[in-house]
Amino acid sequence: MNSSNSAEQVEKIRGWLTGRLPQDWFEGPVAVSVDREELTVVGTLQAPDVAEGASAAEQAAAVSGRIKEFRERTRDHRIEIARELEHRLGRKVAWGVQVGDRRELFTTLSIPVMTRLRQPERLVLDTLVDAGVARSRSEALAWCVKLVGKNADGWLGDLRAAMEQVSKVRAEGPS
Repeated sequence: MNSSNSAEQVEKIRGWLTGRLPQDWFEGPVAVSVDREELTVVGTLQAPDVAEGASAAEQAAAVSGRIKEFRERTRDHRIEIARELEHRLGRKVAWGVQVGDRRELFTTLSIPVMTRLRQPERLVLDTLVDAGVARSRSEALAWCVKLVGKNADGWLGDLRAAMEQVSKVRAEGPS
């Protein structure tokens, strides 16, 4: 997706979902993220009530139960909505939920990405495989991308904001 229309497209999708989703599914609006192949919709569920003084294990189990209950109860309806969106947008739809600080995504795509690496970069991947951090170069590369994403959130956010500003300036320029 081209960044010039990404914010507007996400707003339109979120608006459509706000009207289409049952109001009792989520607390507040859903979070929507879009890339070239996939649209991910994440809604916030109410945290389960647990006994006062419940252990961390009990709280985690309650959250797992809440997520499983939601996933099973809404499966057919989510599939119906996903098919509508897939037809409209030409992208697969993945679902997820947020409960407190736990975020769980349901079925998502795993897309192959071709890249060329020189020997120093391949050695990094091979070290991760040899150390047992990853089972393959592919898994090692995915691990590296996750690590960069986790540790560079602020920088990536700034970069995305700058790209949106450049797109706005381009759109306002002469045609």
